[in-house]
Amino acid sequence: MREDDAFRAATMYYLQDQTMDVIARTLGISRSTVSRLIKSAREDGMVRISLRPPSSTGSQLGHRLSATFGIKAHVVSVRESASEVHRLEQVAMVAAGLIAEWFGPDMVLGVAWGTTVAAISRHLKSSPSPGSVVVQLNGAANTYASGVTYASDLIAAIAAAFDSTMYHFPVPAFFDFPETKRMMWRERSVRRVLQMQQRVDVALFGVGALSAEVPSHVYSSGYLDDAEIASLAADRVVGDVCTVFLREDGSFRDIDINARATGPSPLELRSIKRRVCVVVGEAKAHALLGALRARVVTDLVTDETTARHVLGLLRGAPGTAEGGRLVP
Repeated sequence: MREDDAFRAATMYYLQDQTMDVIARTLGISRSTVSRLIKSAREDGMVRISLRPPSSTGSQLGHRLSATFGIKAHVVSVRESASEVHRLEQVAMVAAGLIAEWFGPDMVLGVAWGTTVAAISRHLKSSPSPGSVVVQLNGAANTYASGVTYASDLIAAIAAAFDSTMYHFPVPAFFDFPETKRMMWRERSVRRVLQMQQRVDVALFGVGALSAEVPSHVYSSGYLDDAEIASLAADRVVGDVCTVFLREDGSFRDIDINARATGPSPLELRSIKRRVCVVVGEAKAHALLGALRARVVTDLVTDETTARHVLGLLRGAPGTAEGGRLVP
């Protein structure tokens, strides 16, 4: 009978990824008994644990990215033939584990909504962090659909994983006029969120691209009209971070629509100690390069294929619009 219990406990722990507390409640036993059953399963040979060393290719790519841009790069090994959707899920799983490691009690997590961050949210395990806060970094409403439900659900899911207090950002992704943004920034309800954003310890965001196999949410869900997208392309924009647009050289200050954007600018992002950027897809390589050159990233989580494409763009390239230097 004890062997059956040990097998059930080990199955739930190793294969179903259940916590010891959940196993204890399911089997009607104490947590310490669960621990003893799992240990017994290992000792009796029911469990065989193997470790696979990290891909040397991924490690080399990570070292090259880290050395080139002064960041910590986490390059996930995914088979070359995998679809971009599968690669996204694998990278999101790793990113979720890293966020859980870096975010804890009494900390503030800033989250920029998007397809990649939504994937990460699905892989977060329950990790209560007393006194913590999750705050939305960029507005979500748009002209054609509210967009608010999408962002609110995403922020709520992440906050629930950490049992955090959540702060939504009740403004559009883009205002129609810069003057409107300046006036809204004076409202107390908006200032309250902006003040919380200034306390962020860890920022989590993806990189949007004008075209990708897995469409960036800001380009596929009515946030921009055809004329605005054409204008961005004409202005050599390759993508965005937190719905603030960038060129491949890392420049962003003179892009007109940024005066109407509600996400933090690269200058504002740089004030955050840990800035976690998660990116998957060759089509995002140019946009990621822009983000790296704008120095908005401290920790990058990506896959080998994307990393290889970014490094490939550097071969023989002039660097940035400012003589090869990173944008100050």
